[in-house]
Amino acid sequence: KTKVIEALPEPGGQLTVLYPEKFIYDSPGHPKILAKDLVKNLVEQSSMFNPTILYEERVRSLDQLGGGIIKLGTDKADHFTRNLLISAGIGAFSPNKLKVPGIEGLEGEDVFYHVKDKNYFRGKKLLIVGGGDTALDWALTFQNWCEEVTLIHRRDVFRAHESSVRELFSSNIAVKLFWELAQLHGNGKLEGATIRSNKTKEEQRLAVDAILVNIGFKADLGPIKDWGLEIDNRSIRVNSDMETNVRGVFAAGDVAKMDGSAKLNLIATGFAQAAVAVAVSKKRLDPVAPLFEHSSEKRF
Repeated sequence: KTKVIEALPEPGGQLTVLYPEKFIYDSPGHPKILAKDLVKNLVEQSSMFNPTILYEERVRSLDQLGGGIIKLGTDKADHFTRNLLISAGIGAFSPNKLKVPGIEGLEGEDVFYHVKDKNYFRGKKLLIVGGGDTALDWALTFQNWCEEVTLIHRRDVFRAHESSVRELFSSNIAVKLFWELAQLHGNGKLEGATIRSNKTKEEQRLAVDAILVNIGFKADLGPIKDWGLEIDNRSIRVNSDMETNVRGVFAAGDVAKMDGSAKLNLIATGFAQAAVAVAVSKKRLDPVAPLFEHSSEKRF
């Protein structure tokens, strides 16, 4: 039997909450696919095996009861298992927010930290703040969707993929390096923004209809830190079987860090790690089962 306990009201984690309209490029078999469509496909695929799925339920505690039984306490009930796979991503996350004059009352109206509906931005003059993958991905996505796109970044070094940076500078997007958002203008409705050069202190006022802020996120593992697991810089240490220092407890995806190997936070990596963890878990529960299955079989 398989039970999935999810703190959010819907599946998908970051893909659903932060960038459902963004293209994903590292999912095998898809040259590119919208995040929301990838989630839809994964839900359909996993539903073939009829797992029990519990939404809006947050795991608070983990206790070993002896005899190989693990007790999980949530904010709603207690659950019992012999094997646990933690796929908590970066943990609980919230966007880093800007504190600039005039932003009060505009957040969620004309100032956004993630995109839920791409249609809102059609034909608008959009200002994007940031220099990471998310900022550049949205700038490139919106370049032919909005009337105009301006991207400001506080330095000249990007934390984005090299191909995205090259595409950015060969596009019609207005890129302003060493500029920061200084003030917003408007009374209940965004009418413009003042940006300031952090080199010369020069200021410019831009006519913009919407602002998208992509300057990173705060992440917290929350109660997981108190479960007796070895934690290394917000990641759970695992061995080559994706098992933690607590027998029967596995981790996969962004939350996992394997000893002696590079940490690569890609969806493709998470798929592979989860497959290893599930295979080892299956072998523990059913010792006569072969460790490696063919993809055309459904014994899991």
